[in-house]
Amino acid sequence: MVSTPKSALYTGTPSGCERVAYTVIHTEDAAFSDTYGGGGNVIGLDCHLVRRSESLSRQLIVMMHPTGGGMYLPIVGELARQGHHVLWANSRYRGTDSALIMEKVVADLGVAIADAKQRFGYERIVLGGWSGGGALSLHYQALAAAGEGITDTPAGDRYEVGPESLPPIDALVIMAAHISRHGTLTEWMDPSITDERAPFDRLVELNLYNPANPNQRPYESDYVERFRAAQRDRNRRITAWVKDELATIRQSAEPNREQAFVVHGTMADPRWLDATIDPSDRQPNHCYLGEPRLVNDGPVGLARFSTLRSWLSQWSFDDARADAVTAGASIDVPTLVIGNTADDACTPSHTRRIFDALAVEEKSIHQVVGATHYYTGPDGKAHRTEAVATISDFLDRTG
Repeated sequence: MVSTPKSALYTGTPSGCERVAYTVIHTEDAAFSDTYGGGGNVIGLDCHLVRRSESLSRQLIVMMHPTGGGMYLPIVGELARQGHHVLWANSRYRGTDSALIMEKVVADLGVAIADAKQRFGYERIVLGGWSGGGALSLHYQALAAAGEGITDTPAGDRYEVGPESLPPIDALVIMAAHISRHGTLTEWMDPSITDERAPFDRLVELNLYNPANPNQRPYESDYVERFRAAQRDRNRRITAWVKDELATIRQSAEPNREQAFVVHGTMADPRWLDATIDPSDRQPNHCYLGEPRLVNDGPVGLARFSTLRSWLSQWSFDDARADAVTAGASIDVPTLVIGNTADDACTPSHTRRIFDALAVEEKSIHQVVGATHYYTGPDGKAHRTEAVATISDFLDRTG
């Protein structure tokens, strides 16, 4: 076993800061349960408030990722170290997205915000959208600004969240974010799989990891365009199958029944192998989960395990709603977008697409040169310091 010097470890709660852990409980009327435990319709949200000990503030940065438990992320600790009050609120789907419904994540975020304002008296709420929390945060504020709430899911299931349950926020900080879960998955899907029933019978000319593929890096632009079109086609084929299965279920005696399935091949993006595509400082032949060839069929790939309703809500290219680019046109609060030039998950084109989509006039963009997705590595502390200093300046100027 290789040991790591204690001085090199990140503890998650900086010296001089405190961590207040608590649970927010809420209930909802649901026809069936899609999370383990909780006691029927009781939902428990695990929350961590991190701040400098004994410090006072009327401003709170609220962070939530659809599935990731990021309360010990380096960026969370750095925000607190530099004087911010930060609330990491986990959605009900912490740690597993196989049955995740994005509309329910949005509801969880609204509950966490409303509770923090009541529990602690915070007056100014800033949504901090890191990684997958970026599209979630933008989608949330677009709904809050519209004042219409939620009525259903993309699967057509009734799910009502009144506008009063989605309190609007005062500013947005988007960090190391991608445009959406469904957009990212589609850009990563392996289009050499043309039959989901035979996922390992793959087209040679679309299989990036087959040495016999006549198309090798650096890839021609025509090949990349063909590859991208085939990725969208595969996503749509799965969606068509999902809708057919749901239609059959709804015509049966058990209309609320679900069906789980496996999606193979979800890390085959040409840019991970060819650094000239969406160029940045990222490490070639590497992604945030390791070697792309192995991740492509590994157990932790995006959408590896899904249900019919979850696919439509978070992975379907045409049906999922939590999209940063779409939401951008409705954003009405000051927004800062931060990208990391060595990000091995969310590449520069995602940062730019999010920023360009924002209709609000008071918007800013900043690139942290050399920073990775998690702000780790030998220069991680310097990168975190720069990112948070940029956030602090932005929030001072706008509020």
